[in-house]
Amino acid sequence: MTGSDPKADLQRYLQVGRDALLWKMEGLSDYDIRRPVTPTGTNLLGLVKHVASMELIYFGDTFGRPSGEVMPWFAEGAELNADMWATADESRDQITELYRRAWTHSDATIDALALDAIGRVPHWSAGKSEVTLHRILVHMIAETDRHAGHADIVRELIDGAVGVRAGNDNMASGDKAWWEDYRDRLERVAREAGRDRA
Repeated sequence: MTGSDPKADLQRYLQVGRDALLWKMEGLSDYDIRRPVTPTGTNLLGLVKHVASMELIYFGDTFGRPSGEVMPWFAEGAELNADMWATADESRDQITELYRRAWTHSDATIDALALDAIGRVPHWSAGKSEVTLHRILVHMIAETDRHAGHADIVRELIDGAVGVRAGNDNMASGDKAWWEDYRDRLERVAREAGRDRA
């Protein structure tokens, strides 16, 4: 591909992940976006809150560009894991707007700095704490996509909705009966393989 701009490419991939994460909450009730559906409490609104927080830290504090956002879930004495769920007082709109403000702040940092600009992540070990903007962009793409993948599974467990992004589910075409047969076939194969190795 010619004419590619590495920074713009990275920023585009980051935005795709951001959009996917928010899209996973569309059409769900406040209960469903907060509902913990895994043994470790993974929930959609908590994933958004966590990723928003990470963007504010990695694109803000790391490069000496603090956002000014107050994140009490990271304050001394805050409950463990408080960035991974929203309290009853933290609305969907508040968390979503926090994420959008984080995007704006992050994008301003990305626009202002060169890919080789140096920052420091205080909570990373001494030998790894000095980073470039390039590394943080890659890190946040991985972080965002990892949690968007979690959101894919959480959403499917809530109401069966699947897909990469609006207008592109990236799934094999098949009706409900086809998917049930497919899943049953995979279960049979798993049981057979398990017996063979037992």
